[in-house]
Amino acid sequence: MDVEVQFYSSQIVRILKSPLGSKFKKESLSVIKTPEKVAFSINQNGDLLFIRSANVKVDLNLKNGQVSFNTPNNQLFLNETLLGSAFTECNDAGLKSYIVSQSFTLNKDENIYGLGQQQRGKLSLRNVKLNMVQGNTDDYVPLLVSTKGYGLFWDNYSPTVFEDKSDSTFFRSDIGDCIDYYVMYGDNADGVIAQMRDLTGQAPMFPLWTYGFWQSKERYKSQNELVGVVKKYRELGVPLDGIIQDWQYWGNNYLWNAMEFLNTEFPEPKKMIDDIHNMNAHLIISIWSSFGPQTKQFREMEPKGMLLNFGTWPQSGLETWPPNREYPSGVQPYDPFNPEARDIYWKYLNKGLFSLGIDGWWMDSTEPDHLDFKPSDFDLKTYLGSFRKVRNAFPLMAVGGVSDHQRGVSSDKRVFILTRSAFAGQQRFGANTWSGDVNSSWQSLRNQIPAGLNFSLSGIPYWNTDIGGFFAGSYNRGWNDGTGAKNPLYQELYVRWLQFGTFTPMMRSHGTDVPREIYNFGKKGEPIFDAIEKSINLRYSLLPYIYSTAWSVTKGQSTIMRALMMDFDDKNVADLNNEYMFGKSFLVAPIVTAQYTPETVIKTDENSGWNKNEKKDNKTVAVDFTQPKSAKTYLPAGTTWFDFWTNTKYNGGQEITLATSIDKMPLFVKAGSIIPFGPAVQFATEKKWDKLEIRVYEGANGEFSLYEDENDNYNYEKGIYSTITFKWDDKSKTLTIADRKGTFPGMLAERKFHVVKIAANGNKTEKDVVYKGKKVSVK
Repeated sequence: MDVEVQFYSSQIVRILKSPLGSKFKKESLSVIKTPEKVAFSINQNGDLLFIRSANVKVDLNLKNGQVSFNTPNNQLFLNETLLGSAFTECNDAGLKSYIVSQSFTLNKDENIYGLGQQQRGKLSLRNVKLNMVQGNTDDYVPLLVSTKGYGLFWDNYSPTVFEDKSDSTFFRSDIGDCIDYYVMYGDNADGVIAQMRDLTGQAPMFPLWTYGFWQSKERYKSQNELVGVVKKYRELGVPLDGIIQDWQYWGNNYLWNAMEFLNTEFPEPKKMIDDIHNMNAHLIISIWSSFGPQTKQFREMEPKGMLLNFGTWPQSGLETWPPNREYPSGVQPYDPFNPEARDIYWKYLNKGLFSLGIDGWWMDSTEPDHLDFKPSDFDLKTYLGSFRKVRNAFPLMAVGGVSDHQRGVSSDKRVFILTRSAFAGQQRFGANTWSGDVNSSWQSLRNQIPAGLNFSLSGIPYWNTDIGGFFAGSYNRGWNDGTGAKNPLYQELYVRWLQFGTFTPMMRSHGTDVPREIYNFGKKGEPIFDAIEKSINLRYSLLPYIYSTAWSVTKGQSTIMRALMMDFDDKNVADLNNEYMFGKSFLVAPIVTAQYTPETVIKTDENSGWNKNEKKDNKTVAVDFTQPKSAKTYLPAGTTWFDFWTNTKYNGGQEITLATSIDKMPLFVKAGSIIPFGPAVQFATEKKWDKLEIRVYEGANGEFSLYEDENDNYNYEKGIYSTITFKWDDKSKTLTIADRKGTFPGMLAERKFHVVKIAANGNKTEKDVVYKGKKVSVK
């Protein structure tokens, strides 16, 4: 075989292998980096070639093609197995191709993470086999991150098997002209993610309002209902920034995804959008990767061969369950690999929705749904070859098409896309991926934490879930109001899921069967209502912290949801799947088991979940949600911790038992943290940040940069923003607020900071500081 070694930087090495003399042209869909000019040396000793850059040493065996990777001081960190490369000739829709595989040897004591999002409930990928084909609740991003400080990106888009066994770890893809993978040495997980973003694109900023609270359901059936939800939140004084319109605003299924308000229940869409904007809220709307046969898009794309004729959602033109196959919907996915098809997609999206003032896109089924699968479906032709060849990159191209086109017509409104699927490089397109139509159950809630952490470790920092789970129908049966929102079994699950959702990159309540708006759960003064409101208000108080953390993602390649192994050298956290860091300061330990109600086992999926006639009743019980409870939390070693609620200090490296309640889950702050808290607001931009509380937790030195800009538009890319850096010196008990850097229109020239120091004994010391942009020290 032919072997090619390419240095993209001194830390990123690409390995290309192909059958001897074969000719091919590989242009990556994920990788956008142009190789840098890298200084490296080459030495040879017999059959071994040693290629060394400043950060990575590559050893290539010229006799058998085996490649190994070492640190500059000759510490082996990754090794191909002997004769571990394989090419098996195959037929790909009439063209000669290969099944390609490559195996590696891993150390027994290293842990590996990433590969996108899986609903396995586990964090570590050791001893795991995955059939990597994009699905509703599983997203595959072929990046592995190791505790040994390296990343391995397998650049292939066809269905792929990953398996880690005791003797080897391998990737095997259905189609490939070549074996193509990148090894990144970053020293730690943050370093690897920084290299992956350097290779596949940086994550842009979202608007500030996207970090507020989102309300949604399947589905609001009229514009009056949609606008009425926002009105109700404003009347109740419960903060809200985003509302989402789900499907069928276009009418029947033959008009699927027409991108127009053809449903007569939405007679004045422009007025509806204006009404929402006038209440200082934002609207995003459901769009799909497929079209019904009566839509303009279908009629324009079909003659040009831009549709993929396989079974997708919905399967019937009638709104019935199960689908009536005698009236097939005729809906077909489009070919997002075709640039002209992406142009047509945006043309109708821009005319029918963006021009009305829609604020963002809910791109559903971006994997896309592939129902009634037949092997011959993979032979369908796309612009870039067989569907088999490019299957897993579908979401990257679909999301990228919308993002690139919106950026091309507007710099005033940042791209915001909520999407159900993802592939390597998607972080560059302003997209936040949600975990699909997951079940409303405690086990499903437990699964979300490691799913989100592995997804984040795949280099894509923005992820969320349907708070409360999507399929909640089993909670309706046997409950007297028929909605399930007053069923204590569901109320407890929803509150705990919401508390978890408060500490994810997007806080979004959504699902079917049980309405999710806060007023369905009760009223102010009742335990469940108050617990929901408390979490929403906490989220809004953290907006300065969250927005500044988002800037560290864009500017510094950081990650928001952080597996504990990213920050702590503690073997007890290597596979801990129910705790994580939110930014660099908060240790989040969601309560993921029922404490007040029986934990019922509920199993549904994206097919059975739609069956509203399932004959199962939940036996409801009288529940007192005011009773105190307790939960165990492990505190990572290497630092001390403060209980967020009580300010009690604990040493790391131990499991503790904490008092909890329905409105409180275990939440800790790392010693040395500096956290800005914002004002009480009804929406994200209601009040300026002129009187922020700056909370300092003593016990270690600390630093935090407060980031501010115009909250929307892309002027920050031109340097139009400001940062204020706070440094805490624990020995001298001094907080230094540095000179402000940068400026932007509307920036506060003068403000007050209310500094609160949390001492080791839990006591507070408070001081007000007038800040005019120049360095101030607070003793």
